[in-house]
Amino acid sequence: MIRALCVAAALAAPCVLVAARVPLGAQQAAARATRSVWDGVYTTEQAKRGEAAYAATCARCHGTVLSGGEMSPPLAGGAFLSNWNGLTVGDLYERVRITMPADSPGSLRGPLIADVLAHVLRMNGFPTGKTELDRKVEMLKEITIEASKP
Repeated sequence: MIRALCVAAALAAPCVLVAARVPLGAQQAAARATRSVWDGVYTTEQAKRGEAAYAATCARCHGTVLSGGEMSPPLAGGAFLSNWNGLTVGDLYERVRITMPADSPGSLRGPLIADVLAHVLRMNGFPTGKTELDRKVEMLKEITIEASKP
């Protein structure tokens, strides 16, 4: 009996180790996603609108170049990509929708959030495409944020 438990534990250990390397949220997000931010998921025009919206609603806390502030995380660069790598654009959309801006959480609307996210994607070096970033969270959950090009 004890030997059988030891064998079962030994067989399960590699699975636990593999699962421990990638956060559960990232595993679930990757399983749902069918596209990547590297696939050109927003347009140049949308990112330009997003830049203006970002300047009006986000820059005072997150900085004009998305570098973050005293109490706000960066939205571009290594720290941002490390935090969001493996999650989806839909996850990021929901975080913004529910928690931003800090002085009026939940006051931002879908089109504005999608435009701001297009600006964030552009500032992180992700390529533009021919269609705008969708405003429906279900569609955005299909787009994985990948720090490096696959």
